Amino acid sequence: MVKKDIFPVIYLAADHRGFAVKEKVKKWLEKEGKKVVDLSSQFQPGDDYPDHALAMARALKKKGGGILFCGSGVGVDMAANRFPWVRCGLGFDEKQVAAGRSDDNINCLAVAADYLSFPKIKKLARVFLETPFKKKFAYKRRLIKLFFLKNIK
Repeated sequence: MVKKDIFPVIYLAADHRGFAVKEKVKKWLEKEGKKVVDLSSQFQPGDDYPDHALAMARALKKKGGGILFCGSGVGVDMAANRFPWVRCGLGFDEKQVAAGRSDDNINCLAVAADYLSFPKIKKLARVFLETPFKKKFAYKRRLIKLFFLKNIK
């Protein structure tokens, strides 16, 4: 059972390669009693990952946390990070995801559906959903710099 509700709502989105595992994660989170909003509720063969990352970015403006799924995780990670309010991290290891939450305050986890097992994805998602941001001065300072870097034209 997920211990803390760091995010009031959890958004999920996936392209065609991540859709099946997204459905499994959705069922698991709902069984855990989490408020889940599925932004990619219908399978669309040959769809494009930037469309799902855009849907996620729009949802994250409302607060909450998100998990994005595609084959490698890289595509949705790159696309989501084009928006200044999104801090997406590609997850592959529990310690790495914990550091992304605690030090970098990621609000979105990108998952490589083609390369990770469902049990591993559950572990990564649990760490993402349970790890709070440490809010240390240095971490906040770096996030402010990141925000301004993203807004340079």
